[in-house]
Amino acid sequence: MIYDMILTVHQRAEVLERVLRVIRHRGFKVMSMNMQVHENETSMVNVVVESERAITLLSNQLDKLIDVLDCQALPSQTENKLARV
Repeated sequence: MIYDMILTVHQRAEVLERVLRVIRHRGFKVMSMNMQVHENETSMVNVVVESERAITLLSNQLDKLIDVLDCQALPSQTENKLARV
C-alpha cells in the first residue's frame, strides 16, 4: 500500500536523517520526498512511502521524534486513482 505522509519538523540538519532512519527501520520504502522551508524555523516534509505494513506502525514512531511537530498519514492519491480504473 502507498501512503502520503505530511510532517512538520524543526529546521535542523539531522531531522531528515532521523526521519529516514525510522522509515527504513519500520520496513517502509520511500517512493518520493519533498521539503518546503518556512520562515518560522519549521519545514514541511511530504513523503510518499510504500509497505504492506500498517501506516500506524510508522506514524506512531515518527510522532515520538523530538523534532517532529506534527505527523499526518493519508492514503496516496495515486493509489486511489488506480483503484477507480
